[in-house]
Amino acid sequence: MTTQLDSDLIAEYLLDHPGFFEEHAELLSKIKLTSPVMGRAVSLQERQMEILREKIKVQELHMADLMRIAQENDEITNKFQAWTRALLLARNETDLPHTLTEQLKETFHVPQVTLRLWNLAEAHSAQWFTQSVSEDAQIFANGLSAPFCGPNKDFEAASWLEDAASVKSVAILPLRVGASPDSFGLLVLGSSDPNRFTSDMGTDFLTRIGETASAALACLLR
Repeated sequence: MTTQLDSDLIAEYLLDHPGFFEEHAELLSKIKLTSPVMGRAVSLQERQMEILREKIKVQELHMADLMRIAQENDEITNKFQAWTRALLLARNETDLPHTLTEQLKETFHVPQVTLRLWNLAEAHSAQWFTQSVSEDAQIFANGLSAPFCGPNKDFEAASWLEDAASVKSVAILPLRVGASPDSFGLLVLGSSDPNRFTSDMGTDFLTRIGETASAALACLLR
């Protein structure tokens, strides 16, 4: 009577007896497995080498991906530092909004950038960045807990951009002091590329830009 062995029991036995193939080394070359790489039967040793090479290749690809992400993060950090430095070097309060927007365009290669501020000191009432903003736009700004990114759906804020008709995607950043629920402005980034700012993109970096811009511009408040 022949007893049919269960494959799970065989696997369990081999795991419990790690010295099995040392005692029966001749089996390593006799056992043949089908290789998905070479397309033919290979020895157990050859198949183990194939699996090891596959694992090393996966690890190399993962490492290359991590290196790419690290390089991208370094580049973003350097750009953010350059932009922040430009804000610190702004000569006066009136120059600050212009420096902020122009350096965003230059440093981060954003085609169009503008902003609007309200509740400012009277001395700034005639500046370009204090032009009329509707109550609806201010309510919209107060309702933003994070930057809005997505297609331009004829937002009032998008109309403030220099070439508004060409804008297909926007990032709209609320400006507020600390944890205040009320905003004092909006920073608007626009692009003719519909995929530059999308609803599924991460906003962590844009949030940092908004927070830094808010801190820099807070000196203009009354």
